[in-house]
Amino acid sequence: MPSSTRSAPQDHTSAELISNVILRFLLPHRRSEANEHEHTDCFAEQLAAIRHFVDRQEPILFTLPAFPCKSPNRRKVLGHLPDMGELLSLQFLNQLCDQVAKVHTPGARMLLCSDGHVFGDLIRVPDDHITEYGDEIQAMVDRHGLSHIEAFSLQDVYAGHDYDGKRKLLTEQYAQSLESLRDEVRSDDKTLSLYRGITRFLVEDVSEWHDSKAALQRDCRARAYGVIQRSRAWGDLIADHYPVSVRLSIHPQPCGAAKFGIRLLEIRDMWLTPWHSVAVLRTDGRFALMPRAEAEKIGKLVYQDGRPSHFVVDSPE
Repeated sequence: MPSSTRSAPQDHTSAELISNVILRFLLPHRRSEANEHEHTDCFAEQLAAIRHFVDRQEPILFTLPAFPCKSPNRRKVLGHLPDMGELLSLQFLNQLCDQVAKVHTPGARMLLCSDGHVFGDLIRVPDDHITEYGDEIQAMVDRHGLSHIEAFSLQDVYAGHDYDGKRKLLTEQYAQSLESLRDEVRSDDKTLSLYRGITRFLVEDVSEWHDSKAALQRDCRARAYGVIQRSRAWGDLIADHYPVSVRLSIHPQPCGAAKFGIRLLEIRDMWLTPWHSVAVLRTDGRFALMPRAEAEKIGKLVYQDGRPSHFVVDSPE
């Protein structure tokens, strides 16, 4: 892992050049909002964070709330443990840090701020499944020598409390009120879009429901508020622990946002992630993500190390 020992400061021109090159490494992978045009002002926040580390000759710190747990809906995923989709994503993030090291000698650190335990009760995934998922993510990192990747989760804070207690403390200390969030959803189009997207995911993730569709929608809408509330609280906690970082997100981010939306793999749906899908090796040799139910129609399931891993398309899509 790159050393965090501080070297001599960069001169102004060199630091500016290196910071812009590092930003350009990110741009091809940007997950942006639909029909948005980029311009230089879009990335002032990211450039400032990158420049902070370049000026001090320290490793660039990327923070990414991601890799929470697998969806509980088995029509979308292969099981509750990570598979090829996660591995490819981890390898991509590590390679991104490798790129940074080519122009910035101290290199980069990719801190995965897993948010699974933050809202596991709301998405109805058991805490032990979330822990097992996180343990296997770490095992993948170790097995494949992904030396730039580190982990941070609710396990690392609020010592002495169980997960229910940790979630309660997180909410009390960092969360905005539900009343304030509801007002924001009503008045802000971007928050409304986020709320609808999360509601859709929660509806899709339900594997069993014995009431009406209307009741399901009501239930998921209520839980969506909680997911947004706690996700933001988790982001604020991360910012307290790591006050300067290049903040990444797996969700689309608008121009000028504090976070940079990043794609982990090739996707058609800008909301799709490896933990809501399976990896499919296409006939052109590239991997894509799609729900398991779709992958089963076009491909053959492949096992690795005794576990289902991904699908291979054996005929053109």
